Amino acid sequence: MKYSKEQQQNMLALTEKLKSDLSSNVDELYGSLIEVINFHDWNYYVNTNPLITDFDYDMLFKKLQALEAKHPNLISANSPTNRIAKGLTDDFPTIKHSVPMLSLDNSYNAEDLQKFDERVRKLAPLTAIKYVAEPKYDGAGISLLYVNDVLVRGATRGNGTEGDDITPNAKAMQSIPLSANFSKYGIHRVEVRGEVVIHRDNFAQLNKWREEENRILREKGNKELELFKHPRNTAAGGLRSKDPNDIKKRKAETFVYHIGYCVDEAGNNLLGTKITSHYQAIQLLAEMGFKIPDILAHDLTDIADVAAFLNKQEANRENYPYEMDGMVVKVDDLKLQEVVGYTAHHPRWAIAFKFKAKQAHGKLYRVDYQVGRTGAITPVGRLVDLGFYTEHINQMESISTDKVQGLTLTGVEIKNVSLHNEDFIADKGIRLNDTVIVERSGDVIPYVVGPIEASRNGNEKIIDFPRSCPSCTTTLERPEGEAVWRCPNNLACPAQVEEGIIHYVSKTALDIDGLGKDIVKRFLEEGLITGIIDLYELDRDKVLALEGWQERSVDKLIGGVETSKKQPIWRLMVGLGIRHIGGTTAKLLAEKVEHLTDFKNWTIEQLIEIEGLGPKVANSVFSFFKNENNLQLIAQLERHGVNLIQEKAELTSNKLEGLTFVFTGTLTQFSRDKAKALVEENGGKTLSSVSSKLNYLVAGEKAGSKLAKAEKAGVAVISESEFLEMIG
Repeated sequence: MKYSKEQQQNMLALTEKLKSDLSSNVDELYGSLIEVINFHDWNYYVNTNPLITDFDYDMLFKKLQALEAKHPNLISANSPTNRIAKGLTDDFPTIKHSVPMLSLDNSYNAEDLQKFDERVRKLAPLTAIKYVAEPKYDGAGISLLYVNDVLVRGATRGNGTEGDDITPNAKAMQSIPLSANFSKYGIHRVEVRGEVVIHRDNFAQLNKWREEENRILREKGNKELELFKHPRNTAAGGLRSKDPNDIKKRKAETFVYHIGYCVDEAGNNLLGTKITSHYQAIQLLAEMGFKIPDILAHDLTDIADVAAFLNKQEANRENYPYEMDGMVVKVDDLKLQEVVGYTAHHPRWAIAFKFKAKQAHGKLYRVDYQVGRTGAITPVGRLVDLGFYTEHINQMESISTDKVQGLTLTGVEIKNVSLHNEDFIADKGIRLNDTVIVERSGDVIPYVVGPIEASRNGNEKIIDFPRSCPSCTTTLERPEGEAVWRCPNNLACPAQVEEGIIHYVSKTALDIDGLGKDIVKRFLEEGLITGIIDLYELDRDKVLALEGWQERSVDKLIGGVETSKKQPIWRLMVGLGIRHIGGTTAKLLAEKVEHLTDFKNWTIEQLIEIEGLGPKVANSVFSFFKNENNLQLIAQLERHGVNLIQEKAELTSNKLEGLTFVFTGTLTQFSRDKAKALVEENGGKTLSSVSSKLNYLVAGEKAGSKLAKAEKAGVAVISESEFLEMIG
């Protein structure tokens, strides 16, 4: 909540009283301590105006902890001690957002904004439009759920529909109130959205502390810690840390900028009724004690005025204390937002105005060629600061890349940049020793805009793309219609074997506990493995003999390998590295067979007939299972006990036998995964799109294009409740 001048004076008076308060009224003392500490948390983390010393604050906090230890029955959900929480479990639970956290449509200039304004006015004719503009923070999205005024859940954005439950980490951030007086306005359940960010000064301090840690580690001969690369990545990493104290150490803060869901005790939606505008919602959040955007323009009725305001903020972006990569423009009136509506991807009533990418100049002094898991050859440009290059021009070939000073862009040192493929280099006209323009797309990924030809002095050289594999010398191939050169020696090329094993053991594939990228590389270097099969023949004693390995870590590794044998076959399909096959497609394919090798008898035509499978994927699967080497590898895996059998879901009934379903919109009674499971458990099938094969479309809230397509095709449209009635 916000505090009036009188309230602040009362809180300061109470603070002084509590420093020496030995009151026998435990309940009163406990309530006062909570009230005062939350007040000082708000001043420090939200109002950025601390009113007491750190020592005095710590003494009050210790007094509260001691009181709770002595009287555990007193402990309140609103207590600041709840910010010091136990760590998360090994796996973050996945939870569903009350309403989806959609992406935003992007604009880059006044013309894009004008088109946005025209679309809004076309969808809401004869209506006065007011816009609000606020920062587009470059941080990590977060969703916060309050029920009966208490913070009950924090979640990452995730895929927009579901996110990771990071409630302990949310509670650890003092800029997030543990409780807020929403009930003052009749609000029973509210989900608010925001962005977790780190102040530029705090980010610089974090790296100073880390450099000091590294000095001590160097003195002890231990491996140094990597410096933090970017405030956004640092905030996101802290948000998903297993230790909630980590997010506090990183000094992360949360700006809240949106109310996504808001109902009273009867379940009535208050957005558009009790809360009528976005600006009102923001002011309400400020009153509740949240940190709100500190650049906020409202009552903007002319899109030209909006553009002028945005351009002013872009010109001042370097002076802003937090990273932001643009501004967001929103229709202010909440009822009007619903009129303008949504696409499946983004709200039509909002748009992100992206700031121009920042640029810097550097020398391209070397090009290395990396071999990927699928044999793709990627040229990687090595960049150097212009001053460093001039100073060391005669030694550049002998200086190791870790000693080179890269170019600095938006506070980040850049030494490497992808040059993508041969055509990219040719189209840009890039040469070795060129001075190149580099920008960070979205202030993240380095990208070579092109060379500065006027700076050439004759030392530049044409870049000759290799025609043989840098790892195994096999002649490269460039499939028709592709821009990428590939090494076809996929089973014997050392680079592909290494990347293939790393992919096989990864969390997206077989998820072998105890086997990470660095361990795979070390095992290859030590000769303990040469391919995937060797993982199932590991010599326990040889692993134990390696430096740094103990009985416990070896047991964990061997246990992880054994567990991988029982993984479902869709994971094995992903792990085998079949091109164009990710988890979703692998699950779709796995349902079509009883044994993985059944695919060797399938035709391309049969594969294409699978709903949701295109010709490119079908050809890839067909080619993989016609390759004798691949079939031999699969047979070896089976001999080592790896599961190749698709487990069929047990039927609870055959009520949906022969029927097909598609689910669309926001589902409120079950998740999409649960919906699919219910269909299959009752003998039915789910499809990915509306077609002539579809029997029922189950429409949730805000159903979009699929609903229109189903109605046009005459497909039966039912609600979630009607679907549940079908299965009894």
